[in-house]
Parts: sequence; C-alpha cells; structure tokens
Amino acid sequence: MMCVCGCGQVLLECNHVGCPDSKRMIGELHDQLAGPNGAGADSLILNWFVNKYGATVLAAPIRGGFDNVAWIVPISIFVLAIFGTAALVRMWSQRTRPAIAGTAIPEAGDAMRERIRRETEWR
Repeated sequence: MMCVCGCGQVLLECNHVGCPDSKRMIGELHDQLAGPNGAGADSLILNWFVNKYGATVLAAPIRGGFDNVAWIVPISIFVLAIFGTAALVRMWSQRTRPAIAGTAIPEAGDAMRERIRRETEWR
C-alpha cells in the first residue's frame, strides 16, 4: 500500500518529514490486523483501505475487472511498437535507392549530351 500524502512512497517506508497521513494509516493497518479481519484476510484489509482512501492507496493495480487494462495496455503498446518499428525498417530497406552523385549515368546519346551542353553553357 502507498502513503496517500503525495510523497509516492510505500506506506511503511514513508519518511516524508511531517507526513500527516502515514502514522494514522499505519495505526489503522495495525488495528485492522488485530481486529476480526486480521486472521488471514489480507484481501479484506486491502479492500477496507481501498474503500476508505480510494485506488490511490494501491502500490500496484489489482488483477481483475477494469484494472486488467493497467497490466495489458503497456505490454501491448510495447509489442506493437516493436512490430511497427520492424515493419518500418523493412519497408525502408526495400525501397529503391536513388543514384548517388558522381556515379555513372546511363548512356543518354549524343543528342542529349549536346542539349545538356547548350543549356549549361555560360554566355
């Protein structure tokens, strides 16, 4: 479980100076463990904290229901990015390459050479 003060630390490791929430939440956790829910019912205690503080108290999303999206979407985006990059690289590598300056030009014939010479002649 996470501390809800906004420090972004795990509840039992919150070292936020002057944290208004960690001592109270740790006390509530000890009370829940000592109470009737504490006899091996971790999910009941976790649900009690989620009902009181909301889903922000969870360090990781719970598997099941809509929370599966938090597990599936990052993995699927990563896999799609890999396949998309591979497809893009393959497409780029199969394109025809333009002629590089200074390489041999196919024979254009005498008429074409004369026309090029006339058009590029300085007057």
